[in-house]
Amino acid sequence: MEVENQMETAENIPCSMLGDNFKEVCAEKVIRFRPPLYKQRYQFVRDLVDRHEPKKVADLGCGDTKLLKLLKIYPCIQLLVGVDINEEKLHSNGHRLSPYLGEFVKPRDLDLTVTLYHGSVVERDSRLLGFDLITCIELIEHLDSDDLARFPEVVFGYLSPAMVVISTPNAEFNPLFPTVTLRDADHKFEWSRMEFQTWASQVANCYNYCVEFTGVGTPPAGSEHVGYCTQIGVFRKNGGKLSEPSASQQRDQHVYKAVYTTSYPSLQQEKVLKFVLVGELLIQVDRLRLRHQRMLREQEKERGPKPWYTDSSPAPHLLLGAVFTEAEKARIENSPKPFCEGEKFYIPLQRLLTYPKLHRLCADEDRMRSLIADSVCLSSDGSAVVVDLHNSWDYRPEDN
Repeated sequence: MEVENQMETAENIPCSMLGDNFKEVCAEKVIRFRPPLYKQRYQFVRDLVDRHEPKKVADLGCGDTKLLKLLKIYPCIQLLVGVDINEEKLHSNGHRLSPYLGEFVKPRDLDLTVTLYHGSVVERDSRLLGFDLITCIELIEHLDSDDLARFPEVVFGYLSPAMVVISTPNAEFNPLFPTVTLRDADHKFEWSRMEFQTWASQVANCYNYCVEFTGVGTPPAGSEHVGYCTQIGVFRKNGGKLSEPSASQQRDQHVYKAVYTTSYPSLQQEKVLKFVLVGELLIQVDRLRLRHQRMLREQEKERGPKPWYTDSSPAPHLLLGAVFTEAEKARIENSPKPFCEGEKFYIPLQRLLTYPKLHRLCADEDRMRSLIADSVCLSSDGSAVVVDLHNSWDYRPEDN
């Protein structure tokens, strides 16, 4: 565990439990980050995703995959990749990225594939070409001098994504921690702001990127001069567009070992779209059917025939229990109306397509017909859904 995270929780621990490395903690005020610093780093990435809506995102040094788990909920992302040198950690955390039951019940609009690779971030693998965003959160300080020298060539030169985010400890903040030299035993170095910015600017200039500097983890009052606890560089490719991979890059180089992969259900998959569409359609059809029954009962009470849709009747769109815009109301009311023939109730597909939930799933009548044909009963010409006006589950006053 990094010292910065230990510092957040040490304040309420008795001195006897802190061990030799924390003898000074009880005598000094412990810095507490709210939210915890790792959450602030993850939120920084999430804010970038919100603003730029990348389709393909890779997290190098993904570790326990917590960042990937946060990112998988974003509807814009269609490919999410994690790379780490610790294969055991990838195996033990892959399950975090599996779809939940709710993601089958309410699937995404777009496909999403999540893959974890075991390998070094300084190895070239062609499966990571063409990404919109690559994140390296608290990674570079774990690289030895040889790997650090190779890192820019691989990430910026070979992979060449549209955007790269690198976070690393700010060594100038360390004196504010009790008895800290390096924040983690595995860190090979920790840079001052000037050291990081010098390195990052050289990398940006060499590989045709621009870079902006910021950070998370605000210092306590009176120590603003040390800067953020975590410093961050955001690199953007000049021109803002992904470059086409060269012929040599396009040659398959599959160095990484795929440890885990999963695909999420989405409305781009026909079987998923059909399942959701039929379910939503049956709900709307049954609401229309029950409303028609209610209107028939009201007519019977008044002892006289009365059209189903009259000026005094509630507007047909209200039966859905939803709020519609005026334009949506007009489209619904101007579409072909449901009707009855004996004990059969007919709802034209054109009318069903005016309801926003169904229109979002399927905007074309022919497409809707092909998707629902083997799941619901259609009229002889295929223009309407046909159901029985009454069924055994209906409430009937005479049953009381």
